[in-house]
Amino acid sequence: MTDAIFIALQLFLAAVGVYQFVFSLFGLVKRKKKQQFEPNKSFAVLVAAHNEEQVVGALMENLKQLDYPKHLYDVFVICDNCTDRTAEIVRAHGMNACVRTNQNLRGKGYAIEWMLKELWAMPRQYDAVVMFDADNLAAPNFLNEMNNDLCSGARVIQGYIDTKNPEDSWITASYGVSYWYINRLWQLSRSNLNMANFLGGTGMCFETNLLKEIGWGATSLVEDLEFTMRSVMRGVYPKFNYNAKVFDEKPLTFKASARQRLRWMQGHFTVARRYFFPLLWRAIKERSLVKLDLALYGVNVYIVLLTFLLTAIIWVDSSFFDGPNIANLYGYLPLWLSFTAIAANVFTFMIAMILEKVKYKKVYMYLVLFPVYLLSWYPITVYAFFTQNNKQWSHTEHTRVVRLEEVQSKQG
Repeated sequence: MTDAIFIALQLFLAAVGVYQFVFSLFGLVKRKKKQQFEPNKSFAVLVAAHNEEQVVGALMENLKQLDYPKHLYDVFVICDNCTDRTAEIVRAHGMNACVRTNQNLRGKGYAIEWMLKELWAMPRQYDAVVMFDADNLAAPNFLNEMNNDLCSGARVIQGYIDTKNPEDSWITASYGVSYWYINRLWQLSRSNLNMANFLGGTGMCFETNLLKEIGWGATSLVEDLEFTMRSVMRGVYPKFNYNAKVFDEKPLTFKASARQRLRWMQGHFTVARRYFFPLLWRAIKERSLVKLDLALYGVNVYIVLLTFLLTAIIWVDSSFFDGPNIANLYGYLPLWLSFTAIAANVFTFMIAMILEKVKYKKVYMYLVLFPVYLLSWYPITVYAFFTQNNKQWSHTEHTRVVRLEEVQSKQG
């Protein structure tokens, strides 16, 4: 019975790996440009901020320079429990600083929920709501691209999340590599297949009527994934806009990165518990590959945990108990096939960088440490499993200001 369980789990993990690899192939090719529409949609641009005086000014300057009619968008910065000059800087740039103070309900999800209620009570109503983080920079065409998708019928849209500081350290380089891979071989592949994409926490656009209809309701540590699940459960599939870039600042140190990723994994466990089985049931009942695909993405945190535990058990059995005493499917495979599978996994990240025409020289040098970043997900996920009820929000510290011109010049 034990051997049967271990073999079944190993077959399941192998099937998931093959499934994801096959899907990634559909991201190799970009579709032709979509239909362009005249700017006519109005936007409320929301910026979640907590003590962001270091970077919020650069974003305000950036948002003023968007290539979109100024009368069709307004910027609202949610100054959430700020104790610095964030609100003052926002007002100095002529933008709306919306001050929120609530020490009990802290975090981005609660701040957005509060801001939306304030927004619905305002005299002016907007066609859509766009969300950024305070350390972001948006490409000039961002709102134009959102306008095109909204006019084409999309109700939830995710932009291309890029990294604005990939050369700052080996950690930021690792984030950059991961996001180039995700954008090209996860998001674009599903976009090409007209499947549901997942939201990434920033660079998001929502049709106002949809938000009013179903509410925000996403207050976990990963409000983006939570809203993705809620919208797909209702048959609303988020779309990915490859041409709408937003540049996000990544943590510089391994410690800061681990803290951020721990929060993500804690939130993923919460969302997986809440939505996996209902979404899986609907996928089976409706014979929906779209919902099955998202259910697998939602439960991916358990897949990572299971992979680590199985690997650890097999290693302990072999190293300390003169194994194998436990059925090991991979033990029957040729050694070259195992190395080929590992090499193929690493190579896909390289393929993504080539496809995305990455020109950051330092990033290629930092690739030697990229496997360390990948392997570190395993202990982080295990620790997150045992601390998943922790709802404490962690804030990323900022050390310098980066402007869009600097990012674009480095990209060549």
